[in-house]
Amino acid sequence: MSRVTALIDGNNFYASCEQSLDASLIGRPLVVLSNNDGCIVARSSEARALGISMGTPYFKVRHKLDRLGVVVRSSNYALYGDMSQRLMSLLEAHCEELEIYSIDEAFAYVNGPSDDNLKPWARQLRAQVHRNLGLPIAIGLGASKGQAKLANHLAKAIPAHAGVFNLLTASDPDTWLESVAIENVWGIGRKLAHWCRLRGVTNARQLRDMPRSQLHARCGVVGIRLQRELQGHACLPLALAPTSKQETCVSRSFSRPIANPEELRQAIATYVVRASEKLRRQQQRAGTLTVFTRTSPFAPAFYSQAATIQLDLPSNDTAILLAAALPLVERIYRPHCRLNKAGVLMQNLQSADHLQQHLLVAVHADEQHRRDRLMNTIDRLNHRYGSGTVGWAVCGMQPGWSMRRHQLSRAATTRLNDVPLVLA
Repeated sequence: MSRVTALIDGNNFYASCEQSLDASLIGRPLVVLSNNDGCIVARSSEARALGISMGTPYFKVRHKLDRLGVVVRSSNYALYGDMSQRLMSLLEAHCEELEIYSIDEAFAYVNGPSDDNLKPWARQLRAQVHRNLGLPIAIGLGASKGQAKLANHLAKAIPAHAGVFNLLTASDPDTWLESVAIENVWGIGRKLAHWCRLRGVTNARQLRDMPRSQLHARCGVVGIRLQRELQGHACLPLALAPTSKQETCVSRSFSRPIANPEELRQAIATYVVRASEKLRRQQQRAGTLTVFTRTSPFAPAFYSQAATIQLDLPSNDTAILLAAALPLVERIYRPHCRLNKAGVLMQNLQSADHLQQHLLVAVHADEQHRRDRLMNTIDRLNHRYGSGTVGWAVCGMQPGWSMRRHQLSRAATTRLNDVPLVLA
Protein backbone atom coordinates (compact mmCIF):
# COMPACT_ATOMS: atom_id res chain seq x y z
CA MET A 1 0.00 0.00 0.00
CA SER A 2 1.14 3.57 -0.70
CA ARG A 3 0.41 6.76 1.19
CA VAL A 4 -1.44 9.40 -0.84
CA THR A 5 -2.01 13.04 0.09
CA ALA A 6 -5.55 14.34 -0.29
CA LEU A 7 -7.00 17.82 -0.16
CA ILE A 8 -10.67 17.83 0.77
CA ASP A 9 -12.66 21.06 0.75
CA GLY A 10 -16.24 22.25 0.69
CA ASN A 11 -17.60 23.73 -2.53
CA ASN A 12 -18.89 27.30 -2.05
CA PHE A 13 -18.83 26.50 1.66
CA TYR A 14 -20.79 29.42 3.14
CA ALA A 15 -23.45 29.20 0.44
CA SER A 16 -23.62 25.41 0.78
CA CYS A 17 -24.15 25.69 4.55
CA GLU A 18 -27.10 28.00 3.94
CA GLN A 19 -28.55 25.60 1.35
CA SER A 20 -28.07 22.56 3.58
CA LEU A 21 -30.50 23.97 6.16
CA ASP A 22 -32.91 25.66 3.75
CA ALA A 23 -33.96 23.37 0.93
CA SER A 24 -35.73 26.23 -0.84
CA LEU A 25 -32.32 27.69 -1.71
CA ILE A 26 -31.09 24.62 -3.59
CA GLY A 27 -30.74 25.37 -7.29
CA ARG A 28 -31.22 29.12 -6.78
CA PRO A 29 -28.52 31.82 -7.12
CA LEU A 30 -27.29 32.73 -3.64
CA VAL A 31 -24.66 35.13 -2.30
CA VAL A 32 -23.34 35.57 1.25
CA LEU A 33 -22.20 38.97 2.50
CA SER A 34 -19.31 39.98 4.75
CA ASN A 35 -19.52 41.79 8.08
CA ASN A 36 -22.02 44.65 8.15
CA ASP A 37 -23.47 43.31 4.88
CA GLY A 38 -20.54 44.90 3.10
CA CYS A 39 -19.21 42.76 0.24
CA ILE A 40 -20.00 39.45 -1.45
CA VAL A 41 -17.75 36.78 0.08
CA ALA A 42 -19.41 33.58 -1.16
CA ARG A 43 -21.50 32.58 -4.18
CA SER A 44 -23.42 29.49 -5.16
CA SER A 45 -22.70 27.90 -8.53
CA GLU A 46 -25.85 29.48 -9.92
CA ALA A 47 -24.70 32.95 -8.79
CA ARG A 48 -21.29 32.40 -10.39
CA ALA A 49 -23.01 31.52 -13.66
CA LEU A 50 -24.75 34.91 -13.59
CA GLY A 51 -21.36 36.65 -13.59
CA ILE A 52 -21.56 37.96 -10.02
CA SER A 53 -18.03 38.81 -8.92
CA MET A 54 -16.40 37.97 -5.60
CA GLY A 55 -15.69 40.94 -3.33
CA THR A 56 -18.20 43.26 -4.99
CA PRO A 57 -19.69 45.81 -2.54
CA TYR A 58 -23.30 44.91 -1.91
CA PHE A 59 -24.65 48.44 -2.30
CA LYS A 60 -23.30 48.57 -5.86
CA VAL A 61 -25.14 45.45 -7.05
CA ARG A 62 -28.18 45.38 -4.76
CA HIS A 63 -30.64 46.34 -7.51
CA LYS A 64 -28.99 43.96 -9.98
CA LEU A 65 -29.30 41.06 -7.54
CA ASP A 66 -32.98 41.87 -6.99
CA ARG A 67 -33.58 41.97 -10.73
CA LEU A 68 -31.87 38.60 -11.24
CA GLY A 69 -33.70 36.96 -8.34
CA VAL A 70 -30.52 36.30 -6.34
CA VAL A 71 -31.04 35.34 -2.68
CA VAL A 72 -28.89 37.35 -0.25
CA ARG A 73 -27.74 36.14 3.17
CA SER A 74 -25.67 37.80 5.88
CA SER A 75 -22.68 35.88 7.21
CA ASN A 76 -23.82 33.37 9.83
CA TYR A 77 -20.52 32.48 11.48
CA ALA A 78 -22.12 30.36 14.21
CA LEU A 79 -23.63 28.12 11.54
CA TYR A 80 -20.50 27.93 9.39
CA GLY A 81 -18.23 27.16 12.35
CA ASP A 82 -20.47 24.37 13.60
CA MET A 83 -20.84 22.83 10.14
CA SER A 84 -17.07 22.97 9.75
CA GLN A 85 -16.57 21.04 13.00
CA ARG A 86 -19.06 18.41 11.87
CA LEU A 87 -17.33 18.11 8.49
CA MET A 88 -13.86 17.72 10.02
CA SER A 89 -15.10 15.11 12.52
CA LEU A 90 -16.55 13.07 9.68
CA LEU A 91 -13.34 13.33 7.64
CA GLU A 92 -11.22 12.20 10.59
CA ALA A 93 -13.09 8.90 10.63
CA HIS A 94 -12.12 8.21 6.99
CA CYS A 95 -8.49 9.36 6.90
CA GLU A 96 -5.35 8.06 8.58
CA GLU A 97 -4.14 11.56 9.50
CA LEU A 98 -5.83 14.93 9.05
CA GLU A 99 -4.62 18.55 9.05
CA ILE A 100 -7.39 21.13 9.33
CA TYR A 101 -6.11 23.81 6.96
CA SER A 102 -9.03 26.27 7.07
CA ILE A 103 -12.73 26.39 7.91
CA ASP A 104 -13.57 24.36 4.80
CA GLU A 105 -10.27 22.68 3.83
CA ALA A 106 -8.26 19.76 5.18
CA PHE A 107 -5.18 17.88 4.03
CA ALA A 108 -5.12 14.15 4.75
CA TYR A 109 -2.98 11.06 4.38
CA VAL A 110 -4.80 8.08 2.91
CA ASN A 111 -3.41 4.59 2.49
CA GLY A 112 -4.23 3.56 -1.06
CA PRO A 113 -3.92 0.28 -2.96
CA SER A 114 -0.81 -0.54 -4.94
CA ASP A 115 -2.26 1.07 -8.08
CA ASP A 116 -3.23 4.26 -6.15
CA ASN A 117 -6.83 3.93 -7.33
CA LEU A 118 -8.67 5.82 -4.61
CA LYS A 119 -11.65 6.93 -6.67
CA PRO A 120 -14.07 4.48 -5.00
CA TRP A 121 -12.98 5.72 -1.56
CA ALA A 122 -13.30 9.37 -2.62
CA ARG A 123 -16.73 8.92 -4.19
CA GLN A 124 -18.01 7.07 -1.14
CA LEU A 125 -16.70 9.86 1.13
CA ARG A 126 -18.36 12.55 -1.02
CA ALA A 127 -21.64 10.67 -0.90
CA GLN A 128 -21.51 10.24 2.88
CA VAL A 129 -20.70 13.92 3.52
CA HIS A 130 -23.57 14.99 1.27
CA ARG A 131 -25.94 12.51 2.90
CA ASN A 132 -24.99 13.40 6.50
CA LEU A 133 -24.42 17.16 6.18
CA GLY A 134 -25.88 18.19 2.85
CA LEU A 135 -22.52 19.68 1.81
CA PRO A 136 -20.83 19.11 -1.58
CA ILE A 137 -17.07 18.55 -1.37
CA ALA A 138 -14.21 18.17 -3.84
CA ILE A 139 -11.29 15.77 -3.34
CA GLY A 140 -7.88 16.13 -4.97
CA LEU A 141 -5.30 13.35 -4.69
CA GLY A 142 -1.55 13.55 -5.28
CA ALA A 143 1.88 12.62 -3.99
CA SER A 144 2.28 15.91 -2.07
CA LYS A 145 0.30 18.85 -0.78
CA GLY A 146 1.12 20.86 -3.89
CA GLN A 147 -0.11 18.11 -6.20
CA ALA A 148 -3.21 17.56 -4.07
CA LYS A 149 -4.03 21.28 -4.35
CA LEU A 150 -3.74 21.14 -8.14
CA ALA A 151 -5.84 17.97 -8.29
CA ASN A 152 -8.50 19.61 -6.12
CA HIS A 153 -8.63 22.58 -8.47
CA LEU A 154 -9.09 20.23 -11.43
CA ALA A 155 -11.77 18.28 -9.56
CA LYS A 156 -13.85 21.44 -9.18
CA ALA A 157 -13.05 23.13 -12.49
CA ILE A 158 -14.05 20.23 -14.75
CA PRO A 159 -17.60 18.89 -14.22
CA ALA A 160 -16.72 15.56 -15.86
CA HIS A 161 -14.47 14.73 -12.89
CA ALA A 162 -17.53 14.74 -10.58
CA GLY A 163 -15.62 16.35 -7.73
CA VAL A 164 -12.76 13.82 -7.63
CA PHE A 165 -9.40 13.93 -9.41
CA ASN A 166 -6.33 11.77 -8.82
CA LEU A 167 -3.17 13.21 -10.34
CA LEU A 168 -1.27 9.98 -9.59
CA THR A 169 -3.44 7.87 -11.91
CA ALA A 170 -4.05 10.48 -14.63
CA SER A 171 -3.13 9.17 -18.08
CA ASP A 172 -1.20 12.32 -19.04
CA PRO A 173 -0.37 14.45 -15.96
CA ASP A 174 1.57 17.05 -17.95
CA THR A 175 -1.48 17.91 -20.00
CA TRP A 176 -3.51 18.51 -16.86
CA LEU A 177 -0.77 20.64 -15.32
CA GLU A 178 -0.65 22.74 -18.48
CA SER A 179 -4.36 23.46 -18.08
CA VAL A 180 -3.80 25.10 -14.67
CA ALA A 181 -2.89 28.79 -15.00
CA ILE A 182 0.06 30.01 -12.95
CA GLU A 183 -2.31 32.19 -10.88
CA ASN A 184 -4.15 29.08 -9.68
CA VAL A 185 -1.05 27.32 -8.32
CA TRP A 186 -0.97 27.08 -4.53
CA GLY A 187 1.54 29.54 -3.11
CA ILE A 188 1.69 31.78 -6.19
CA GLY A 189 0.49 35.30 -5.43
CA ARG A 190 -0.30 38.13 -7.80
CA LYS A 191 3.23 39.60 -7.89
CA LEU A 192 4.94 36.25 -8.29
CA ALA A 193 2.49 35.25 -11.02
CA HIS A 194 3.35 38.45 -12.90
CA TRP A 195 7.08 37.71 -12.48
CA CYS A 196 6.57 34.21 -13.85
CA ARG A 197 4.60 35.40 -16.87
CA LEU A 198 7.33 37.89 -17.76
CA ARG A 199 9.62 34.86 -18.09
CA GLY A 200 7.19 32.79 -20.13
CA VAL A 201 5.99 30.62 -17.23
CA THR A 202 2.22 30.63 -17.60
CA ASN A 203 1.07 27.30 -16.14
CA ALA A 204 1.83 24.71 -13.46
CA ARG A 205 3.88 22.43 -15.74
CA GLN A 206 6.18 25.25 -16.79
CA LEU A 207 6.69 26.24 -13.15
CA ARG A 208 7.54 22.64 -12.29
CA ASP A 209 10.12 22.44 -15.07
CA MET A 210 11.64 25.95 -14.96
CA PRO A 211 15.35 26.30 -14.03
CA ARG A 212 15.80 25.77 -10.34
CA SER A 213 18.46 28.48 -10.01
CA GLN A 214 16.14 31.08 -11.53
CA LEU A 215 13.34 30.26 -9.11
CA HIS A 216 15.74 30.15 -6.14
CA ALA A 217 17.09 33.61 -6.97
CA ARG A 218 13.56 35.05 -6.80
CA CYS A 219 11.87 33.00 -4.05
CA GLY A 220 14.64 31.27 -2.13
CA VAL A 221 14.02 27.93 -0.45
CA VAL A 222 10.24 28.54 -0.43
CA GLY A 223 10.16 28.56 -4.23
CA ILE A 224 12.31 25.43 -4.47
CA ARG A 225 10.06 23.66 -1.99
CA LEU A 226 7.00 24.57 -4.06
CA GLN A 227 8.66 23.31 -7.24
CA ARG A 228 9.58 20.00 -5.62
CA GLU A 229 6.02 19.66 -4.33
CA LEU A 230 4.79 19.97 -7.93
CA GLN A 231 7.31 17.31 -8.93
CA GLY A 232 5.78 14.92 -6.41
CA HIS A 233 8.23 15.23 -3.50
CA ALA A 234 6.39 15.67 -0.19
CA CYS A 235 8.28 18.59 1.39
CA LEU A 236 5.44 19.85 3.60
CA PRO A 237 4.31 17.33 6.24
CA LEU A 238 0.86 17.53 7.77
CA ALA A 239 0.52 19.84 10.76
CA LEU A 240 -1.48 17.50 12.98
CA ALA A 241 -1.52 19.79 16.02
CA PRO A 242 -2.38 23.49 15.65
CA THR A 243 0.41 25.85 16.69
CA SER A 244 -0.17 28.04 19.71
CA LYS A 245 -1.41 31.51 18.82
CA GLN A 246 0.88 34.46 19.50
CA GLU A 247 -1.95 37.01 19.55
CA THR A 248 -5.74 37.03 19.62
CA CYS A 249 -7.63 39.96 18.16
CA VAL A 250 -11.34 40.81 18.06
CA SER A 251 -12.34 43.88 16.07
CA ARG A 252 -15.40 45.01 14.17
CA SER A 253 -16.59 47.96 12.13
CA PHE A 254 -19.72 49.55 13.57
CA SER A 255 -23.01 49.49 11.68
CA ARG A 256 -22.97 53.28 12.02
CA PRO A 257 -20.35 55.77 13.25
CA ILE A 258 -20.43 56.42 16.99
CA ALA A 259 -19.33 59.51 18.94
CA ASN A 260 -20.65 58.60 22.39
CA PRO A 261 -18.11 57.38 25.01
CA GLU A 262 -20.70 55.01 26.49
CA GLU A 263 -21.20 53.29 23.13
CA LEU A 264 -17.44 52.93 22.71
CA ARG A 265 -17.29 51.47 26.21
CA GLN A 266 -20.01 48.94 25.31
CA ALA A 267 -18.18 47.98 22.12
CA ILE A 268 -14.84 47.47 23.84
CA ALA A 269 -16.54 45.42 26.57
CA THR A 270 -18.27 43.25 23.95
CA TYR A 271 -14.98 42.55 22.18
CA VAL A 272 -13.19 41.78 25.45
CA VAL A 273 -15.88 39.22 26.30
CA ARG A 274 -15.45 37.58 22.90
CA ALA A 275 -11.65 37.62 23.15
CA SER A 276 -11.70 36.04 26.62
CA GLU A 277 -13.93 33.25 25.29
CA LYS A 278 -11.39 32.62 22.54
CA LEU A 279 -8.55 32.51 25.05
CA ARG A 280 -10.32 29.90 27.15
CA ARG A 281 -11.08 27.81 24.09
CA GLN A 282 -7.41 28.04 23.07
CA GLN A 283 -6.33 27.11 26.63
CA GLN A 284 -4.31 30.33 26.88
CA ARG A 285 -3.96 33.38 29.11
CA ALA A 286 -3.07 36.92 28.05
CA GLY A 287 -0.35 38.96 29.73
CA THR A 288 -0.94 42.20 27.80
CA LEU A 289 -4.15 43.82 26.60
CA THR A 290 -4.51 46.55 23.96
CA VAL A 291 -7.68 48.43 22.98
CA PHE A 292 -7.90 50.57 19.85
CA THR A 293 -10.33 52.59 17.76
CA ARG A 294 -10.31 54.66 14.59
CA THR A 295 -12.49 56.74 12.31
CA SER A 296 -13.13 55.88 8.68
CA PRO A 297 -9.97 56.18 6.55
CA PHE A 298 -12.11 57.85 3.89
CA ALA A 299 -13.37 60.59 6.20
CA PRO A 300 -11.51 63.89 6.69
CA ALA A 301 -9.32 64.36 9.80
CA PHE A 302 -8.55 60.65 10.24
CA TYR A 303 -8.13 59.64 13.89
CA SER A 304 -6.64 56.45 15.29
CA GLN A 305 -5.62 55.66 18.87
CA ALA A 306 -4.62 52.66 20.99
CA ALA A 307 -3.85 52.05 24.67
CA THR A 308 -2.08 49.11 26.29
CA ILE A 309 -1.90 47.67 29.79
CA GLN A 310 0.34 44.97 31.22
CA LEU A 311 -1.51 42.57 33.53
CA ASP A 312 0.06 41.66 36.85
CA LEU A 313 -0.99 38.07 36.26
CA PRO A 314 -1.84 36.60 32.84
CA SER A 315 -5.56 35.80 32.72
CA ASN A 316 -8.45 34.62 30.57
CA ASP A 317 -11.07 35.58 33.15
CA THR A 318 -13.62 37.88 31.53
CA ALA A 319 -14.14 39.96 34.70
CA ILE A 320 -10.40 40.56 35.14
CA LEU A 321 -9.91 41.49 31.48
CA LEU A 322 -12.91 43.84 31.56
CA ALA A 323 -11.56 45.55 34.67
CA ALA A 324 -8.25 46.10 32.87
CA ALA A 325 -9.70 47.19 29.52
CA LEU A 326 -12.53 49.59 30.43
CA PRO A 327 -10.34 52.29 32.05
CA LEU A 328 -8.39 52.44 28.78
CA VAL A 329 -11.48 53.63 26.90
CA GLU A 330 -11.00 57.15 28.25
CA ARG A 331 -7.49 57.21 26.77
CA ILE A 332 -8.59 56.34 23.24
CA TYR A 333 -11.83 58.33 23.10
CA ARG A 334 -11.82 61.78 21.48
CA PRO A 335 -14.93 63.99 21.66
CA HIS A 336 -16.75 64.76 18.42
CA CYS A 337 -14.85 62.04 16.49
CA ARG A 338 -17.19 59.76 14.54
CA LEU A 339 -15.57 56.43 15.27
CA ASN A 340 -15.95 53.71 12.66
CA LYS A 341 -14.16 50.71 14.19
CA ALA A 342 -12.79 49.42 17.50
CA GLY A 343 -11.17 46.27 18.81
CA VAL A 344 -9.08 44.53 21.44
CA LEU A 345 -5.78 42.68 21.08
CA MET A 346 -4.62 40.02 23.53
CA GLN A 347 -0.83 39.64 23.56
CA ASN A 348 1.94 37.83 25.42
CA LEU A 349 -0.15 34.67 25.39
CA GLN A 350 0.88 31.68 27.45
CA SER A 351 -0.53 28.26 28.15
CA ALA A 352 -3.33 28.02 30.68
CA ASP A 353 -1.76 24.86 32.11
CA HIS A 354 0.76 26.89 34.11
CA LEU A 355 0.41 30.27 35.80
CA GLN A 356 3.52 32.26 36.64
CA GLN A 357 2.86 33.77 40.06
CA HIS A 358 3.65 37.37 41.02
CA LEU A 359 5.55 38.06 44.22
CA LEU A 360 3.39 41.09 45.08
CA VAL A 361 0.02 39.74 43.93
CA ALA A 362 -1.64 37.20 46.19
CA VAL A 363 -3.54 34.42 44.42
CA HIS A 364 -5.59 31.92 46.40
CA ALA A 365 -5.91 28.53 44.72
CA ASP A 366 -9.52 28.04 45.90
CA GLU A 367 -10.61 31.41 44.53
CA GLN A 368 -8.82 30.77 41.22
CA HIS A 369 -10.51 27.38 40.93
CA ARG A 370 -13.92 28.93 41.66
CA ARG A 371 -13.42 31.58 38.98
CA ASP A 372 -12.33 28.97 36.44
CA ARG A 373 -15.46 26.93 37.13
CA LEU A 374 -17.64 30.03 36.78
CA MET A 375 -16.13 30.89 33.38
CA ASN A 376 -16.49 27.29 32.26
CA THR A 377 -20.16 27.26 33.26
CA ILE A 378 -20.88 30.49 31.35
CA ASP A 379 -19.11 29.12 28.26
CA ARG A 380 -21.09 25.88 28.38
CA LEU A 381 -24.41 27.69 28.72
CA ASN A 382 -23.63 30.01 25.82
CA HIS A 383 -22.45 27.09 23.71
CA ARG A 384 -25.57 25.06 24.40
CA TYR A 385 -28.24 27.75 24.24
CA GLY A 386 -26.60 30.25 21.91
CA SER A 387 -24.10 33.09 22.19
CA GLY A 388 -25.28 35.81 24.55
CA THR A 389 -27.52 33.56 26.65
CA VAL A 390 -25.45 34.64 29.65
CA GLY A 391 -24.07 38.11 29.02
CA TRP A 392 -22.34 40.97 30.80
CA ALA A 393 -24.39 44.06 31.59
CA VAL A 394 -21.61 46.42 30.57
CA CYS A 395 -22.02 45.25 26.95
CA GLY A 396 -25.50 46.77 26.74
CA MET A 397 -28.77 45.31 25.51
CA GLN A 398 -29.16 45.23 21.71
CA PRO A 399 -26.87 48.21 21.06
CA GLY A 400 -27.53 50.24 17.93
CA TRP A 401 -23.87 50.14 16.84
CA SER A 402 -23.71 46.33 16.56
CA MET A 403 -22.87 44.66 13.28
CA ARG A 404 -25.45 45.04 10.53
CA ARG A 405 -26.87 41.64 9.49
CA HIS A 406 -30.28 42.25 7.97
CA GLN A 407 -30.31 39.02 5.95
CA LEU A 408 -29.16 36.66 8.73
CA SER A 409 -30.41 33.08 8.65
CA ARG A 410 -31.10 31.01 11.74
CA ALA A 411 -28.32 29.26 13.66
CA ALA A 412 -30.28 26.04 13.52
CA THR A 413 -27.41 23.77 14.62
CA THR A 414 -26.25 25.75 17.67
CA ARG A 415 -29.30 27.59 19.07
CA LEU A 416 -32.27 25.66 20.44
CA ASN A 417 -34.72 28.45 19.60
CA ASP A 418 -33.64 28.30 15.96
CA VAL A 419 -34.19 24.56 15.48
CA PRO A 420 -36.84 24.12 12.73
CA LEU A 421 -40.19 22.71 13.81
CA VAL A 422 -41.95 20.14 11.65
CA LEU A 423 -45.68 19.80 12.20
CA ALA A 424 -47.00 16.33 11.46
